Amino acid sequence: MAKLVIIDDEAAILELMTKLCKAAGHQVFGCTTGIDGIAAIRSNQPDLVIVDLRIGDVNGLDLVSMCKDQFPNTAVIMVTGHGSVETAVEAMRLGAFDYLTNPFDLGDLIKTVNQALQRNGIAAATPTSIPSSTLRSASASKLIGHSDAIQRIFDIVRRVANNDSPVLLEGEFGVGKHMVARALHEASRRSNSPYKELQCSAMPEDALETELFGQTAIFNRVSGGTIHLAEINQLPARIQAQLNTFLDEAQSKKAWGSGSSAVDFRLVVSSTTSLEDAVKAGKFREDLYYKLSVVPLKIPPLRERRVDVRPLVEHFLKDLADRTDAKAKTIDTSAIEFLEKYNWPGNVSELRNAIERACAFAENDRVRPSDLPAKVTQQIEIPTPSTSEGITKLPIGSTLDDFIKGQERAFIQETLKYNSGSREKTASMLGVSIATLYRKMGLNVERKTTM
Repeated sequence: MAKLVIIDDEAAILELMTKLCKAAGHQVFGCTTGIDGIAAIRSNQPDLVIVDLRIGDVNGLDLVSMCKDQFPNTAVIMVTGHGSVETAVEAMRLGAFDYLTNPFDLGDLIKTVNQALQRNGIAAATPTSIPSSTLRSASASKLIGHSDAIQRIFDIVRRVANNDSPVLLEGEFGVGKHMVARALHEASRRSNSPYKELQCSAMPEDALETELFGQTAIFNRVSGGTIHLAEINQLPARIQAQLNTFLDEAQSKKAWGSGSSAVDFRLVVSSTTSLEDAVKAGKFREDLYYKLSVVPLKIPPLRERRVDVRPLVEHFLKDLADRTDAKAKTIDTSAIEFLEKYNWPGNVSELRNAIERACAFAENDRVRPSDLPAKVTQQIEIPTPSTSEGITKLPIGSTLDDFIKGQERAFIQETLKYNSGSREKTASMLGVSIATLYRKMGLNVERKTTM
């Protein structure tokens, strides 16, 4: 059993980390202020300190420096946000063992704690009895969806999980690339080792270079786990060259069995734009692209798999309840219908935020359309002869293609009425083939043409 001091001014996060570390068998002193944290460190001389970078009364970096100077045998783990990764790298330069980027999976916390303790000669602990409400829902990092596209991704993840080949994930912002990367890690033999994610666009070039290739580089800290380099398309040209060389050397050491000098990791990279197009445009190294894209995976936007909206909503409602120790809220069918019609330019991330907002406004534990963001429920009225009211309503966020398809369908229906339901006459009048008419109507070509 090790002694830990955890300092975080957000009481809910402090409680979660404290419960988890206690469940792992450690003695934990939790503090919500820097002053109390410093007092706890001095009185208990802990084996490990976990500290948030931004505490109201104390700078996290100053606390790292204090531990380094006054308690050199105490390991420090820094907790930071994505926008402060550069500062977290500075904390490691000052002596911190590692950092966690918030929000982080609590399973990664205990793995990082074990690594830090093992470095100081303290045996790793294994959680024995963790309350279900302590951890985020285990499915929070898994893929959610019923669409054919997501099912294909499920299948690929299953097949390549234990293959150490690099994986390239491509897709728009918010489609869930980090969830796929996490699923790959959790399905693999590396699942008991750390998973670390680095946003390549989140820090200046010199800090990024240090984090990738410095003395305390992320590749050295992952220790048999998985590294996800997000937004790899933003990697500066000089760093691309260094990464290309590093991967060559790592492969060579592995091939020649260089023992402890060979770093062990699974590499997953992701990009919001096509890396192949970036290569053609001269913005990304071709040799590095081929190294990273051994297993390419394209994740479609949410608007192309609307059937996944409902299971995602149900998952987010349960996950939010688990994280807040509350009863899961239900949602009206009419609210689901609005969510399924909206275009989701921010993809899964935007949907998650919309559900969290709706839960904050919901009364009587039920989410209604009035609880959803206005842009989701706001609609445009378009004159059309296809309805009895003479208008068609489309949600704000619908694409021009959505509108055109709707107008096409309305025109086809009116032409069918004119031709007494004859699809052959309608196709001829519209100047399209019968197959095209069936496709635009959403029917199978094999179906009979009588109405």
